[in-house]
Amino acid sequence: MERFEGVDPRTPVLVGAGQASERIDEPGYRRLSAVELGAAAAREALADTGADPAEVAAAVDIVAGVRQFEISMPAARAPLGRSTNYPRSVAGRIGAAPRRAILEVVGGQSPQHLVNELAATIAAGAARAALIVGSEAISTAQHLAGAADRPDFTETVDGDLEDRGYGLAGLVSRSLIAHGLTDAPTQYALFDNARRARLGQSREEYAAGMGALFAPFTKIAAANPHAAAPVERTAEELVTPSERNRPIADPYTRYLVAREKVNQGAAVLLTSVEEAQRLGVLRDRWVFLHGHADLRERDLLQRADLSRGPASVMAARHALELAGIDADDLAAIDLYSCFPIAVSHVCEGLGLPMDGSRELTVTGGLPFFGGPGNAYSLHAIAEIVGRMRAQPGAYGLVGANGGMLSKYSAGVYSTTPAPWRPGRGATLQAEIDSWPAVEQTARPDGWATIETYTVKHGRDGRRTGIVIGRLKVDGRRFLARTADGDDAALDLLTSGEPVGRRVYVRSFGFGNRVTVGDARMDELFPPRPAVLRDDYAHVLVRRDGHVLEVAVDRLDPAAHDELDQVFDAFLADRDLWVAILTGAGGGMFSAGDGLTGRPAPKNGLAGLTARRAMTKPVIAAVNGPALGAGFEIALACHLVVADETAVFALDQVRAGQVATGGGLVRLPRALPARLATELILTGRHLTAAEAHRHGLVNRVTGPGGALEGARALAQDLLAAAPPAVHASLRIMSETVAIPDPIDAVTHPSPALDEALFTEDATEGLRAMTENRPPRWHNR
Repeated sequence: MERFEGVDPRTPVLVGAGQASERIDEPGYRRLSAVELGAAAAREALADTGADPAEVAAAVDIVAGVRQFEISMPAARAPLGRSTNYPRSVAGRIGAAPRRAILEVVGGQSPQHLVNELAATIAAGAARAALIVGSEAISTAQHLAGAADRPDFTETVDGDLEDRGYGLAGLVSRSLIAHGLTDAPTQYALFDNARRARLGQSREEYAAGMGALFAPFTKIAAANPHAAAPVERTAEELVTPSERNRPIADPYTRYLVAREKVNQGAAVLLTSVEEAQRLGVLRDRWVFLHGHADLRERDLLQRADLSRGPASVMAARHALELAGIDADDLAAIDLYSCFPIAVSHVCEGLGLPMDGSRELTVTGGLPFFGGPGNAYSLHAIAEIVGRMRAQPGAYGLVGANGGMLSKYSAGVYSTTPAPWRPGRGATLQAEIDSWPAVEQTARPDGWATIETYTVKHGRDGRRTGIVIGRLKVDGRRFLARTADGDDAALDLLTSGEPVGRRVYVRSFGFGNRVTVGDARMDELFPPRPAVLRDDYAHVLVRRDGHVLEVAVDRLDPAAHDELDQVFDAFLADRDLWVAILTGAGGGMFSAGDGLTGRPAPKNGLAGLTARRAMTKPVIAAVNGPALGAGFEIALACHLVVADETAVFALDQVRAGQVATGGGLVRLPRALPARLATELILTGRHLTAAEAHRHGLVNRVTGPGGALEGARALAQDLLAAAPPAVHASLRIMSETVAIPDPIDAVTHPSPALDEALFTEDATEGLRAMTENRPPRWHNR
């Protein structure tokens, strides 16, 4: 074959593309697995080269797989089973034996990212041919999960796998989960509502715009043989709620969100120009990557403007810049369309019309063509390749989005030969990372304004409001949700213009709640009196003069809540000066926290580990193993008495968990750094004697003597003036973070002045003068 003049033989070129699909309600349905759909698409891609498919398959030295939904989260289910090595399962079916197998991270950006990455790999001479494949059989898995003759898609495949993990950092957090931001429609609705408010549009106007944006997509999907929902719909039909088009999350109805229940697969093949010539790939099959970019946006709550995605726009612009063209030069475009905002914010940034005068998809889009997990854009690339072959010299753009407008990969394609051009991705990403982050608070309390919002609609009719807002007092951003049964808050969020409205927010251990005002908040969450009761279900309390003894048999969520109440009452009671916390039968300081995934009280485990105002001494009487959260509770107490059989350990790492009750902070402050690090990273046990030697334990008693030892220590504390003890604890707390000793010594604490003018201060001096024991009154 003649040499392709003027192009480096290592230049990457896309030479094959294929798609496969099936619908469960149509003749010929074969119940294909994700692997089988991927293999079918890969065979199409091999045949698409025009060369000998077997010879092309043998030349593939890298197979990269897009991660399926069923392996996109640690706890994700695969009801019909799955392959242990998806890329090699596909490779084996097509006769390929790649030296590398890659499983990409989660996100809709991954297909285009893999094209960009592996094109660079080929250009560097590190590979000659790379197959990228992605597929989902979500519809089949749901359809057959309960069938008596359900297939078993389990495959155990030998061979190495470059598993890149989930890639969820910054996309999933405890706070997002606690406030209901676990599903994509709710997350994206926040962006669309922020954009509507920025544009100053009414709900009706904005809905009409979303319908007008997506109606042309349905026409393209209706003509696509691989579409999961090939039905043309009007703009009004898309946004009008109905039995089939139920509300999902304001402003979305079902027809406006990605359709994930599909059976679809796609594959593309990249080679070097030299390898394409060697294999005999037809010249009219060649499509070059003229521009590319991969960028990541700031995390959700860090972003300055929740109505835009500047990193996504920057990626698309940079891809066009590398190609030497602008958006007006594009003959075909496919913008990732999981939700309207994913399209509209890029159109705004590139100056593309959204009135239907220009096609913005070549497949029909995720709500109508279908959203096969993370692999949708592989179908877009396959379609763009076909368009470019049909229009030699034209340019096509694929914009692939992942996360919460978080990750964006772009590619510009054309049959016109072009050298590989490295991009400025690292420089642009550094610029993005340097953008100022909005200051946040995890525990907001007080009056605030709504920045954006949505209302989730459950199938059972239940509604939940989600709010991102700003505190009035300092402008810090927070995340909150409405309380169950708060119709007043839901009415505010579902009528008129909520953005900019005044609301009231309060933080709790289970998360932040927002409502229309402070009076309504008190009505929904009545302040509990800080007084001791005698009817605790999980906690035993005993008053002995000025000492409060608290024992708990088993830590569970209810016990944590009751302990939180007990310590509220202890701190508020002027006649209680010292508290002892112990376990009934050794259970208190045992392994685990008993929360089973539920949040701790706002003041932390046992109401202590996150409590700020610890102005009265609390003694831990450790009468058994203090493991995991039990050790964290003991560390949160001011003093510790342990019997000689007690052991201490932060052993959460041995169960694959992380200590979240303050142990990672308190232990390094209590021990030499390397010893603390060893204990944290290994979960090693310390005996009571070792803990005493290192200063973690104040006193060690004989077996079973921890409580009596704590009582003796409490009597020593009662010999001191309570106001002086309280002031000392306050000053210690205020100065612990001041590194310079003189600055700490001269720290102007109000507690010091308050302690000078108490009755007990006068009593102490008088008792010394009169040579008698003082009589303290805690005043």
